[in-house]
Amino acid sequence: MGEAAYRMEIMDDNRVMTEADYYALPDERRVELIDGVIYDMASPGVAHQKVLGKLYRSIADYIDSKDGKCEIIFDLDTRLDTAKDTIVRPDLSIICEPDKLTKKRCEGSPDWIIEIVSPSNPRNDYLRKLDLYQRVGVKEYWIVDPMKKRVIVYSLEKDAFEMTPYNFRDKIKAGIYDDLTIDFAPIDDMIS
Repeated sequence: MGEAAYRMEIMDDNRVMTEADYYALPDERRVELIDGVIYDMASPGVAHQKVLGKLYRSIADYIDSKDGKCEIIFDLDTRLDTAKDTIVRPDLSIICEPDKLTKKRCEGSPDWIIEIVSPSNPRNDYLRKLDLYQRVGVKEYWIVDPMKKRVIVYSLEKDAFEMTPYNFRDKIKAGIYDDLTIDFAPIDDMIS
């Protein structure tokens, strides 16, 4: 069942889904719960996984080289601060407060989230999650779009995101670190 069909089913019975509903779903079902609505997640394709792997490796190597306290984790249930009935599964989360990590999930907002856009549902990353991540105070949010070969970086300034667009030939500095820059040219070459 697609996102629209599942969302319509929820809307038809006028029921807001809860965290309990989310955890009652079968484990193999890839979904997120955003503001009481369940959204199906597309299965990641090859380009998505290649980009994810390269970004994970670059950031993890950086953290290790600095003996950093932050953790990088992919596809982890994340219950965001102040977000009622919301559990997301970001492609990559960088969490710099270790006590936010439980055995089951992340409790609170990661410092940096990276989402890789799915061709079947770009609206989630560009609209729903953008609004949500800004609302809960994620310091930095990157939307990586392999189809359009662009990266949009949102940095939290006071209570609002400031946007900076890049393409896959750019070197992009991570805002939460003083000296981490990710060169997207090898990623572009890898998926071209």
